[in-house]
Amino acid sequence: MTFSVQAAVAARGFDVSLSLLPGETVAIMGPNGAGKSTLLNIVAGLLHPDSGEGELDGKTLFSLESGRGQWTAPHRRGTALLAQEPLLFPHLSVLENVAFGPRSAGVPRRDARKSALRWLAEVEAIELQSRRPAQLSGGQAQRVAVARALATDPGLLLLDEPMAALDIHAAPLLRRLLKRVLAGRRAIIITHDVLDALMLADRVMILENGRIAEQGPTREILQSPRSRFAAGLAGLNLVSGTLAGHGLLAGDLDIYGQHDELPGQLPAGQPGVAVFPPSAVSVFLTAAHGSPRNSFAVTVTDLEPYGDRIRVRAGDGGRLSADVTPEAAADLGLVPGLQVYFVVKAAAVTIYPA
Repeated sequence: MTFSVQAAVAARGFDVSLSLLPGETVAIMGPNGAGKSTLLNIVAGLLHPDSGEGELDGKTLFSLESGRGQWTAPHRRGTALLAQEPLLFPHLSVLENVAFGPRSAGVPRRDARKSALRWLAEVEAIELQSRRPAQLSGGQAQRVAVARALATDPGLLLLDEPMAALDIHAAPLLRRLLKRVLAGRRAIIITHDVLDALMLADRVMILENGRIAEQGPTREILQSPRSRFAAGLAGLNLVSGTLAGHGLLAGDLDIYGQHDELPGQLPAGQPGVAVFPPSAVSVFLTAAHGSPRNSFAVTVTDLEPYGDRIRVRAGDGGRLSADVTPEAAADLGLVPGLQVYFVVKAAAVTIYPA
């Protein structure tokens, strides 16, 4: 029982390969325009790629190689798409909405309604069965949409930011529901929320500019990010550059840090990244010296509240961050446009091959 897809869309600069193990949930994350929705729409059959092939449990979803074209219609793929909006049929009751999928597949009405009742019970919405979608709250409607998707018994469940349109009270309830119903089920979930990835996904794939920037077990990606987006999710600074014997060279930055390689085994000259938390960064108005320390001359771009601290963003596009107390920010006179020095001990910096 397998799922795999490889697809390219030249106009979007998109070229991605993905496979899932049985029962595996993968979270697709990345900045806006990275290609997340493109991937989901290709798998669902809503977007025709220029080339590639996809397979789900022995069924060809599409095959566009060697001049031959094979394309399976969306409703025959064995996939179910759960979008940001519930998209329930307004003229049907909740029970009829959930029974619609099985009925469309030729299941007798009585059996389809029985299946619908089972899935409504599974999502704790059995008491809503007689209502119309207009009579539901956003959270209720999304739970019904989950039941409708699962009632078709899909080989692959596709979730496109299912919590995005919910309020802060409904989202946690749906997240717990999805954690339960996704157990042992193969799924792809697009999300911008690191909590979704931590709670729901076995693996995370980071897309940037239509390519896979990194992928791996969820906690591993967040603990040891190798892309700027993943570092941002984890609340870490990330600097890309070239590995050197002592650490990393990145433009005019010469960064000392720790690494997991044995002495002399860091592949000097190869691409690498330096990662360190904003909480490890001190801010000075003059250059600070000492060994082993890293000191970066940067220009403050933004100041923003961050819990009981002030997050100071600096450098090109605010790529580096430091967390300071409000008192320290006032004493230093921090304002956008001010040149300061970010200082971080080498012991707080981790170097990875990219």
